[in-house]
Amino acid sequence: MTVHSLDLRKTGQFPTLLLDYLDQKPSLKEFYGTFPKVENAADVMKQRADFSIEKRQTLVKVLKEQYKDQPHMPDFSILLDEKTFTVTSGHQLNIFTGPLYVIYKIVTIIKLAKKLKDTYPDHNFVPVYWMASEDHDFEEIASFHLMGKTHKWEGEHKGAVGRLNPKELEGILRNLPNRPLLFAKAYLENNTLSDAVRCYMHELFGKEGLICLDADDADLKRQFVPVIKEELTTSSSAEIVTNTTSKLASLGYHTPLSAREINLFYLQDNLRERIIKEDNLFKVLNTDLSFTENEITALVDEHPEYFSPNVVLRPLYEEIILPNLAYIGGPSEVPYWMQLKGVFDHYNVTFPMLIPRNFAMYITDQQGKRVEKLGVNYEDLFLDEVSLRKHFVESHSNNVLDLNEEKKSFYALFETILGKAIAIDKSMEGAVKAEETRIRHSFEHLEKRLRKAEERNHESEIEQLLALKYKLFPGKSSQERYDNFLNFYLSDPAFITKLMAAFDPLDFRYNVLVEEQPA
Repeated sequence: MTVHSLDLRKTGQFPTLLLDYLDQKPSLKEFYGTFPKVENAADVMKQRADFSIEKRQTLVKVLKEQYKDQPHMPDFSILLDEKTFTVTSGHQLNIFTGPLYVIYKIVTIIKLAKKLKDTYPDHNFVPVYWMASEDHDFEEIASFHLMGKTHKWEGEHKGAVGRLNPKELEGILRNLPNRPLLFAKAYLENNTLSDAVRCYMHELFGKEGLICLDADDADLKRQFVPVIKEELTTSSSAEIVTNTTSKLASLGYHTPLSAREINLFYLQDNLRERIIKEDNLFKVLNTDLSFTENEITALVDEHPEYFSPNVVLRPLYEEIILPNLAYIGGPSEVPYWMQLKGVFDHYNVTFPMLIPRNFAMYITDQQGKRVEKLGVNYEDLFLDEVSLRKHFVESHSNNVLDLNEEKKSFYALFETILGKAIAIDKSMEGAVKAEETRIRHSFEHLEKRLRKAEERNHESEIEQLLALKYKLFPGKSSQERYDNFLNFYLSDPAFITKLMAAFDPLDFRYNVLVEEQPA
């Protein structure tokens, strides 16, 4: 496999805030902690030295319980060592792993852990997949795309998705090509979606040291109790995030995150609903549940697991319960973490290095040869259809498709005409300029007709080029955000191994991965 690296800006796929962060624009320094470089990890390790042995013991206890039914349980005792740290990425529990980039996230954190170990051999680094088990947006996890077909988990489901019954996916399994045993075992032999995801992730990446954590746990939530209480009683995070968002907006950045007055859900059984404060009572939306301040703070002490952080507080919860050095996220995640820097400062919690996951497009050997034959660059494929057509024609034509020289002569001639007309009668100026404008439009129209005519001369190549683009950008989305990894893994079981070899977690460019058939 050959890797072609593209500047993220040239793909047109990424928000300006992420790009300027990666360029280390000075005006953004207050919105993150330590910039992600391997040599900077030592500074974050020093900051994380305050992570207590008690927290490590709780983490190990929880992980042992969650992995008790998995074969070849990892040796979690390494997490008791004060020289052991985690690097983390998280995602929703999309069925069958969801879009390809979920796999890219996992490979990125594994490669980062290895890179840190090579640099700091006296320390240990554990890649952690934070399973978003408490998320309740069923529609976002319920479908995936495989070989041109969309498979969907039907039905109405409420509450935390990690608690759903994965055996309901048997119908989809029956319709999949080759009925992948990896997922049949995970979904049909486990009682919750969280357990099923842990099962197949352990099968795919366990040997690489990956640990899956389900933070929907009373012992872990107990460490978060002070934050939960403050959020309920003073709503600290809303003001902090709003102020940060305003600062970023004043710098010209659009941000993805909005904070609520209370950034917590009430979580119990198949219920996950927002908590609001109204008439001095804490109410759970869409239910009859309500609490006084004394009642709800007492409930926090007794059942912290009933309180689920939303996107504003989830990153803070993560960093409180893990000895974490870095968070690896997507093009929207990194910007919204930057909106939360003030929340971390408020609670005196170390802000991790923010690292964008590896971005990639996979191109088969045949597709690579087609790109070469058509004489286009890989970055050209990221152009929209109209721009791609225009660029292809202009770069492959042997003819001059603009009338620039002719227009230059015409404009000079019209200046002479205008001068003569004004000398005779100044009121002629408007008529002459109107005629000039009409002819300018005629030139533009002629240029478009010239390009269209030249397009027809390249019609066959353009059709091939657009067919290739539609294949690589299915549904007008990037391949990594649409296709499922089984599109590649079923025919090439070494697919993940190849990703491991290709990705560099600290190379912030877009990877075009071109498969090459052996000669």
